[in-house]
Amino acid sequence: MSSERIPASTASGTPGDSAAEVHRHFPTWLALVIGVACGALVAVQSRINGELGRRLDDGFTAAAISFGSGLVILLVVLCFWRPGRVGLGRVRRALRPNEHGQRELRPWMLLGGLGGALLVAAQGLTAAVLGVALFTVAVVAGQTVSGLILDRIGLAPGGRRPLTVSRVLGSTLALVAVGWAVSAQLGGGVPLWMLVLPLVAGVFVGWQSAVNGRVRAAARSAQSATLINFVVGSAALVAIAVLRNSVIGWPSAFPSEPWLYVGGAIGCIFIAMQAALVRVTGVLLLGLATVSGQLVAALVIDMLFSAQGVAFSTIAGTTLALIAVVVASGWLNGVWGGRRTP
Repeated sequence: MSSERIPASTASGTPGDSAAEVHRHFPTWLALVIGVACGALVAVQSRINGELGRRLDDGFTAAAISFGSGLVILLVVLCFWRPGRVGLGRVRRALRPNEHGQRELRPWMLLGGLGGALLVAAQGLTAAVLGVALFTVAVVAGQTVSGLILDRIGLAPGGRRPLTVSRVLGSTLALVAVGWAVSAQLGGGVPLWMLVLPLVAGVFVGWQSAVNGRVRAAARSAQSATLINFVVGSAALVAIAVLRNSVIGWPSAFPSEPWLYVGGAIGCIFIAMQAALVRVTGVLLLGLATVSGQLVAALVIDMLFSAQGVAFSTIAGTTLALIAVVVASGWLNGVWGGRRTP
């Protein structure tokens, strides 16, 4: 079993194998392309969960339905997918201390599902009011800040990544983009907490991708890591929905359209891809690639379906956020004649 374990130093932030070694097996550019595609799926999920929350007039129940349906899908897959079951056994062993009293995984690393639960709850509570584009741009700020910090700490399995000029500049541009995008809503009829909640959710989404990447590395199975994520998130959301609705009351009727209930399936794909890719890209770059896909898809969705239309500030903020992705990725280093940081 020792050959399967990440060295104990990894648990404290020192990588057991360098990010460069991982890059030789899977190119960063391909990981970023997949991240962009996953981000587009999250924008669709935001639209679905936001509409379900609006129809039910209950964002918490909508979130519990989304996460719970994803959990059911993963449990069915687990019955037929032996590597997923083997991966759960590896996770259990990784939680045990070795002869030196060190663990490959700390118990709190299994709680990444709380970050996903917060994002889905934010979708159900605010996305229908803010619009998918504005909701998505608000999530960007949280993901950007947490990604920068978590990469510096080295929480993700790829290890520590330096604070290069391109990363700091890209993160700063992303935060400016958020301020620009929400400027039309400040002082208007939208409560401040609706703008803050997606931002906080974005912070925890960055943390979620890092710890899920740890679990995936220990399990050697993205399906195992995704299942653990959904068990934790579903438990939290169902408990909140039950407590809230036992006092306020349950929704009187549930919509019949099937498309309103596929948010959980989309979440399964997104979390599995995050857990698999974060080792290659790091938290910040994966977050920014995902965000770029979210922003473009969200803008298209709002242009097609939003009755209120899309404010110019939201379009401009989205464009600036996409520029931030390019800058933070370091792709412009070659154009400027600079050197890439190893």
